[in-house]
Amino acid sequence: MKKFTGILLVATFLFGTSVTSLAAQVNRREHRQRSRIRQGVRSEELTRREARRLGAEQARIRRYEARARSDGRLSRHERRRLDRKLDRANRHIRRQKHDRQDRN
Repeated sequence: MKKFTGILLVATFLFGTSVTSLAAQVNRREHRQRSRIRQGVRSEELTRREARRLGAEQARIRRYEARARSDGRLSRHERRRLDRKLDRANRHIRRQKHDRQDRN
């Protein structure tokens, strides 16, 4: 019985840690993307319209994440979809910042 309890305790710790680290990783990516948008506005690499569009995309990602986590967890499918959305947003930010349009 002690052995089973020990294994259960270790499994619970590992699972809890991985879920927490996954949430932190997603939050870090979202924060970094928002920072890049703000920096693009400050350096005038992004026009106001581009920044507004990229900000709206970030808001849609946050809403999707909130809906996906509404049951208290993020399934593998939801995590994969969220990663794809963040990857796509990352590409959009890069393209807009390097498209040679400056705010006048």
